[in-house]
Amino acid sequence: MKNIYKILIAFVGVLAVSCNTDSVDERPTLSVGTAPEITAPATGQSYVLDVEKAGEEVAKFTWSAAQYSSAVAVKYTLLIDKKGGDFKSAVTLQTTTNSIKEVSVLARELNQAAIDLGGQPEVAAQYDVKVTANVSGEFVQVSKGLITISVTPYTGKVPYDFVEWYLVGDATVSGWDNNKGNQILFRSATNSNEYTFTGFFKKGYFKAIKNLGNWAPMYGGSNGTLVYRATDGDADPASIEVPADGYYKFKMDVQKLTYTFDAYAAGATAPTYSTIGIIGSATSKGWDASTPMVKSTFNAHVWTLGVTPLNDGEIKFRANDAWDVSWGGKTPFSGVSTGDNTPVSKSKYLIYFNDLDGSYLMIPNQ
Repeated sequence: MKNIYKILIAFVGVLAVSCNTDSVDERPTLSVGTAPEITAPATGQSYVLDVEKAGEEVAKFTWSAAQYSSAVAVKYTLLIDKKGGDFKSAVTLQTTTNSIKEVSVLARELNQAAIDLGGQPEVAAQYDVKVTANVSGEFVQVSKGLITISVTPYTGKVPYDFVEWYLVGDATVSGWDNNKGNQILFRSATNSNEYTFTGFFKKGYFKAIKNLGNWAPMYGGSNGTLVYRATDGDADPASIEVPADGYYKFKMDVQKLTYTFDAYAAGATAPTYSTIGIIGSATSKGWDASTPMVKSTFNAHVWTLGVTPLNDGEIKFRANDAWDVSWGGKTPFSGVSTGDNTPVSKSKYLIYFNDLDGSYLMIPNQ
């Protein structure tokens, strides 16, 4: 009887090995075929980039499909390098998945790629572009040819690793429109997680959004606790209530997830100015004359200046084209007035100022 069991076990083992061997032999294998090829734009195309149109599409790149021996999900990567480069230090313009064979490249994306590859602002230079394909990181194919384009970038990138937040709601200037001149929050110079706005609010409600035109990411809340909404699929947080028309100070900390919203009595009696402008060595007029800002019709103490080129240097904010009243801070990009000159690095900026508390915010437009 024992011998019968031994024979049976041996037979089952041989059968298992045989089945496993057959399975391995029958597994499909993948091999590469024809590499993709860029079909548009044509080689020789020139792009003179405009900072005023940084968020607009400047070029659409399309290419033929990469061929493999089986139907697989292909990932494409569009690469750019300086003309004649070996692509070892190439910049990725965009990637696509699910076999999408075209991408729209924005002016700011192409601009930054050119700057990262050594391009000089306002100077045309030649760049090579090619596309690669892979399946799960392997079976890489490189486009059979490349195209050469000319790019004239605008002012280069200033290191800026900060996030902006905007108010939305019927208590604010934009109402519940998430892309209509929404009031920006002023970021602390010493704590990048802390944002404030001091000014006029109408009776009603408001929230904070990160990206104009989008409802997420968003912050809402109640009783001093912030509630974060990461995506449109997440629950909508409660709106923060404004009990009556008036001046208030709103402060939120996105790390601690806390906020305060307090009456600001001084707002009702604070002086108002007919003009406020920027002046200093960083401006085109130097210290000789102010560049005027635009006063909000909703908040009489809030001022903005559209995309403005500034040089390496310093600026101050001053009222009524005189030196009787002026503001400036020690820190670049954001802060509260300390009476100092505000340091500036060469770029083009969106500029915001609040004369109630001396808060300023300067965002490189890149």
